[in-house]
Amino acid sequence: MTRNIVILTGAGISAESGIDTFRGGGGLWEQHRVEDVATPEAFARDPELVLRFYDMRRAAIQTKEPNPAHVALARLDREWARRVPGGEVLIVTQNVDDLHERGGAVNVLHMHGEHLNAWCTACDTRSRWTGTLIERPPCPACGEPALRPDVVWFGEVPYRMEEIYDALREADLFVSIGTSGAVYPAAGFVRAARDLGARTLELNLERSQGSAWFDETRLGPASEIVPAWVDEMLSA
Repeated sequence: MTRNIVILTGAGISAESGIDTFRGGGGLWEQHRVEDVATPEAFARDPELVLRFYDMRRAAIQTKEPNPAHVALARLDREWARRVPGGEVLIVTQNVDDLHERGGAVNVLHMHGEHLNAWCTACDTRSRWTGTLIERPPCPACGEPALRPDVVWFGEVPYRMEEIYDALREADLFVSIGTSGAVYPAAGFVRAARDLGARTLELNLERSQGSAWFDETRLGPASEIVPAWVDEMLSA
């Protein structure tokens, strides 16, 4: 019996909302070298370039809307515990947008941070931030001009990893949606889940690099196959 579900989402689930993907033709990062905008060294070397880049992303995200895949997962998040008493759904997302939340999901963990947060490196406070950081505004908590984007850069440790592995240990089903299977540690979750006894399911536009580790793979646009899978889970 399936009681606890851990769902990993990647860029593919938000691509249909018009948010640029990390990889692939026309992807966001083709316009900037990773070394120039997504490492602590880049921020130390040229903070204005990095802040302009993330200000642009922050503005773009706020113009996008959740698609049927986000809405379907929110429905599962909302209804699963009623259907399976004591059951839990955790959405672990690699995405730094807020489309899961705007789609209605509550139990969401952002392992790579959030574009709409600013992190103060002086007092370690996170603040909701929807405007620009390029003018170097002071931290709302401590007043220091020490804000940076609250996103995990290359070379940094993703957030809340202990919570994620705790959830995987309790999971009966692990589902990966819209991921490349190339970015660790998230790419290793499927193997961890399998080793811990969970069934594994991949929902993706095409097979990921880790597709062989899944018990089942279903291919198609997220806005089509995710609602279909949620309907299946809630009607079984």
